[in-house]
Amino acid sequence: QVHLEESGGGLVQTGGSLRLSCADSGRTFSSDNMGWFRQGPGKEREFVARISWSGGTYYADSVKGRFTISRDNAKTTVYLQMNSLKPEDTAVYYCAVTRKLGTNRSDYDYWGQGTQVTVSS
Repeated sequence: QVHLEESGGGLVQTGGSLRLSCADSGRTFSSDNMGWFRQGPGKEREFVARISWSGGTYYADSVKGRFTISRDNAKTTVYLQMNSLKPEDTAVYYCAVTRKLGTNRSDYDYWGQGTQVTVSS
């Protein structure tokens, strides 16, 4: 069983930065592909970024150049560094585990509870 726990959310002004963390209790973290999704008020959950077990990354166009996903296998943790934040980035952010390298919600097998990010204008 995999348990994911996100942290690092909060309230930040436009243009600010936050770093989200997702601690993974799974014993196979180093071979897991990890992703971040977000769900804004009244919106569908959408893909943000993913990182493969080997470190390859992929981003949604809306965050490319502003967000960076990374992982620390020794700490079994994946990070999402978010810079130049905008009000439209306001959402609950979720990390998830996948055996695939997809961008669809259905591609992911395990999910955390989410952490709230609010960007004020």
